[in-house]
Amino acid sequence: MSVKCEIGNYAVHSGDKLKKEETVVKRLFSMLLVVCVLFSIFGVTVMAGGKSGKITIWAWDPNFNVPVMAEAKARYQKINPSVEIEIVEMAKADVEQKLNTVLASGMKEGLPDIVLIEDYNAQKYLQAYPGAFADLTKKINHKEFASYKNELMTLKRKIYGVPFDSGVSALFYRRDILAEAGYEPADLNNITWDQFIEIGKQVKKKTGKAMIAFDAADGGLMRIMMQSAGEWYFDKNDNPNIVNNEVIKEGYIAYKKIVDSGIIKKTSGWNEWVASFNKGETASVITGCWIIGSIKAEKSQSGKWAAAPTPRLNLKSSVNYSNLGGSSWYVIEKSKNRAVAEDFLKTIFAADQDFYQKILVEQGAVGTYLPSQDGVAYTKPDQFFGGQKIFSDFSTWMRKIPPVNYGLFTYEADAALMAVMPDYLAGKIDVETALKKAEEQLKNQIDF
Repeated sequence: MSVKCEIGNYAVHSGDKLKKEETVVKRLFSMLLVVCVLFSIFGVTVMAGGKSGKITIWAWDPNFNVPVMAEAKARYQKINPSVEIEIVEMAKADVEQKLNTVLASGMKEGLPDIVLIEDYNAQKYLQAYPGAFADLTKKINHKEFASYKNELMTLKRKIYGVPFDSGVSALFYRRDILAEAGYEPADLNNITWDQFIEIGKQVKKKTGKAMIAFDAADGGLMRIMMQSAGEWYFDKNDNPNIVNNEVIKEGYIAYKKIVDSGIIKKTSGWNEWVASFNKGETASVITGCWIIGSIKAEKSQSGKWAAAPTPRLNLKSSVNYSNLGGSSWYVIEKSKNRAVAEDFLKTIFAADQDFYQKILVEQGAVGTYLPSQDGVAYTKPDQFFGGQKIFSDFSTWMRKIPPVNYGLFTYEADAALMAVMPDYLAGKIDVETALKKAEEQLKNQIDF
């Protein structure tokens, strides 16, 4: 780079023989040369990415969230090599406990810059610790994310998170077993739970296989049923809404119909549940899209699976689209490097479409960033699922999931409903009594 500095009427070049004010000119020349060099360096720095500093991120799951964040880190550091990013992996329970402990103490130290929060717990953190998380309403274009994800991270018209993965649910089924029972893929599309049960009866009769594995103590299916109708355990004011909730009542009735129909294989815990479909003992599984990794773990079943929309309740408000699980990223309000943390999430999680293609292929992470879902990874046929463009289907279904406010005490409400479920399934109490007991237990538990 050639630098030429002019001072007053003097042109300063090598070899100039200036006599008058020679010393002053040389000094000025030296100073300006330094300034020129600094501006040159500064300009290169801006072009290469002017962000600097260190951000710390808390996340769980070494096979999912952590490698996803590692990919995001690598991409951001290519643009901003001066930014140091530390990913701290902890168990989910440890992340929650540590975050609660530090926030409750009022301490400013000991917090990360970015933290992963499960969607079901988002409102609990936002309302319990006002001012703890950065308002990202004007920092992120939330219109480019699935609407149901924005709802759960909104408080008083302000949006505090950056949506991440979806738990869009589906009816995953063995197409070979269903074919043996006389059913084609079209027969599984947009059905009710009653229709699902009738199909299950025929599958059991003609193949000897259970239609689905079921743990009556697991509230996951209830959450799928509720969100399909745009309802939750609480009303808009976060008051428990169980006794007079027609959606929960219909969900309870559906639970009992499924159990009484004889189409289930009873299981307890994750391992038994996964083993039931990996071993071919059941013909279907209804849950979030994150189960794909477990389904594909049994490679001998490649080409035998398919996916259909989730069954719906016998209510006009219920649709064949729902969600189970999912999490999002939040920035700590008093982060020392808040601007860098926000830019990191905006640059990668709210703009980088190729990033979402890669984490879909490598981690099976179905993001909720809508512009990314027209990419090759989403539209490619999946041979394990018989050539079905399964991720494209997920993308379509995701956009139709009814948004709900998960409130403050999703898991407490879950536990209350499941605690009285055995007596209801056994016929010891009717549905009205069951819901009344569940609401009373919930109120006692949360001191309402």
